[in-house]
Amino acid sequence: MSLDSLQDSIQKLKAGGALNMDAAAGAALALADPDVEDADKADFLRALNEKGETALELTVFATVFRGLARDPELADFAERAIDVCGTGGDGAGSFNVSTAVSLVLASMGIPVFKHGNRSITSKCGSADLLEACGIPLELETAQLRQSMEALNFVFFFAPGFHPAFKSIVPVRKALAAEGRRTIFNLLGPLINPGRPSFQLLGVFRQEWLQPIANSLHDLQLQAAVVVHATNGDQAYDELVPFGENHLAGAGRLRDKDASFNCCDLGIAPGGEHELAGGDVAKNRSLLYRLIGIEGPPVPATLHDTVCLNAGTALWVVGLASDIQSGFRAVADHLETGAVADWLRRAQTFYSHL
Repeated sequence: MSLDSLQDSIQKLKAGGALNMDAAAGAALALADPDVEDADKADFLRALNEKGETALELTVFATVFRGLARDPELADFAERAIDVCGTGGDGAGSFNVSTAVSLVLASMGIPVFKHGNRSITSKCGSADLLEACGIPLELETAQLRQSMEALNFVFFFAPGFHPAFKSIVPVRKALAAEGRRTIFNLLGPLINPGRPSFQLLGVFRQEWLQPIANSLHDLQLQAAVVVHATNGDQAYDELVPFGENHLAGAGRLRDKDASFNCCDLGIAPGGEHELAGGDVAKNRSLLYRLIGIEGPPVPATLHDTVCLNAGTALWVVGLASDIQSGFRAVADHLETGAVADWLRRAQTFYSHL
């Protein structure tokens, strides 16, 4: 895309117009182009943010950046694999629920393509926690396959799979310093380089449920659910056993939009303070307590939040008839100690790579 074309898109956005597929694709490529000035990239991202991103724009951006990503060469696993992640940015300071859910699912024999990064909006990102648990962040392509075959799990460390983002990082940091979110705050969960067929995706604002569900549907996932929860003024990019939960479906679950309170499912409500996380050391300890490796049991709210989200993931992949039965299956699985056994096996496996 030429600079003139990017400027045309900026003017269209400032006038309140949405981008068509060609313009959105050209803009995404321009943002990844190191020869385009950062000031022009920033102008475009501001204008897009102020206009408001559409599902089509998200889908096109996701398609472009998926195409620019490093291929992990795991397409044969992708048709059965799931990613569980959130956009972050909810300000809740909660434990790494999606990371814990990913390990639970892998220990249940479900292929997991976990896509993530180090901490950006919290004290402990998924990469930080996994690294602290002995799971390496960067593997060669052949090692990725070995990991999937041995553990039903692989972690795609975002900086290692999205080289095009190097040309965008300075602009994102500058806009973040202005307190401005951009399309890239939404895009991360949509550009898993392994392209799993299933996804459980949390968003920081309820208004993004349907647009991102539409985008996942257009990206042709077999099934996906986008979730958000609220408790008073606090928002969550995951389901929680207190307050109100909201979800929007895609693929096979396209018409499964719903809002519910966990009391509707027979799950006892808890206190949101029990979901609080901390730095890497604290969250590692919470994970180890959750799966029974060390210390006393975690607070019931944290336990139930992991079971609720993992149970929803079982529903997404078709291994539970509904969220409630998925919750019970995960709770029973945690009691067996199988997740702790899986993590010990994973640590041994990675130590010998």
